[in-house]
Amino acid sequence: MDVKAISKTQRVTSRKARLVLDEIRGLDVDHAAAILKYVPNNAAKIIGKTLKSAVANATNNHQLDEEKLYISACYADEGVTMKRFRPRAKGSAAPIMKRTSHITIVVSERV
Repeated sequence: MDVKAISKTQRVTSRKARLVLDEIRGLDVDHAAAILKYVPNNAAKIIGKTLKSAVANATNNHQLDEEKLYISACYADEGVTMKRFRPRAKGSAAPIMKRTSHITIVVSERV
């Protein structure tokens, strides 16, 4: 059984979140949580919370064993982009794109 948790509109770019998600894909949940604890990336904290939520969904809603859980899929999709502008020389403006992402983590039970 696949159980997932989605964290929407997080203020981290999906490109940077995918770098962290590639490190934990396919690992056991406790091993992935240990890796996320020491990754020096802002996205790791957000992904850690989402992983904790996915594990809680699996244990409380579907009565799965936490010891047997592993990350079967994880991905970061692009969310909305907040558009801001910064003043530049001669009265012009330069755009600043503040990107967001939707982070999804799917956990399954090993057989």
